[in-house]
Amino acid sequence: MLGYRHGFHAGNFADVHKHIILLLLLESLLKKSTPFCYVDSHAGAARYDLQSEFAQKNREFENGIVRLLKTANPPAAIASYLRAVETMNATQKKGRTSLRYYPGSPALARQLLRPQDQMILMELHSTEAPKLKKYFANDHQVSVHHRDGYEGLNAMLPPEERRGLVFIDPSYEIKDEFTRLTEALIKILRKWPTGIYAVWYPVQGNQPTAHFYNELRSSGIKNIYLNEISVVPDTEPNRLSGSGVIIINPPWRFDQILGAVMDWLAPVLDRGSHAPAHSAWLVPE
Repeated sequence: MLGYRHGFHAGNFADVHKHIILLLLLESLLKKSTPFCYVDSHAGAARYDLQSEFAQKNREFENGIVRLLKTANPPAAIASYLRAVETMNATQKKGRTSLRYYPGSPALARQLLRPQDQMILMELHSTEAPKLKKYFANDHQVSVHHRDGYEGLNAMLPPEERRGLVFIDPSYEIKDEFTRLTEALIKILRKWPTGIYAVWYPVQGNQPTAHFYNELRSSGIKNIYLNEISVVPDTEPNRLSGSGVIIINPPWRFDQILGAVMDWLAPVLDRGSHAPAHSAWLVPE
């Protein structure tokens, strides 16, 4: 039974990192007029109340989205992300947006969909899935499925549009999550080798990330790019010290675009790590 609730972590530094990358990838798909499909395997509840008991317990958003809102002159990519967050928070106080809600990946992606685009969302958690269905009720461009994300990806890919992005963002509360993830990627890439894939993973001492990298290198999958940020020193095995995203089939020159964005973002989110963002081609094209 799944116990993870993202409401505790909504708007934290990892959300900021992964969601900026998500929007950059979606914006790259907007450069062509042909339709695309956005597929989210672990979609969550779509919207999180930062005044809820969950969010207020550790107030992780203060070291994430709040830091960006307080920082002047963000680059264009960051400003675009901040506008997307502000769109969900329409209440104005003294000319500034009041931060009450944080949008999850489905809500952020929905803002970028054009009339010709589609979105497929999956969520297994019995509490989050009904919230997701309610949020997108009667939205003809969005289909919501209460099912296991890995099983759903295998069943639903490739989409009819044959162009698009798959976002995989598990909770990593299952011990063999990295192995399940690698096996799923191998399987779905055989079915849809031309799709763009973005996979979030935690950077912390007790996670087998080195083994994960080796599994990906030996998987036969090509064109794998890695981006990580570290915000606190990695001295406690159970503490989330950083955030990583694997991107398979990134758009042309995406590494250069992302590098410039992360050069700005990493110092803003830093809380003692003093480490620059790390980017590398895990497997070249």
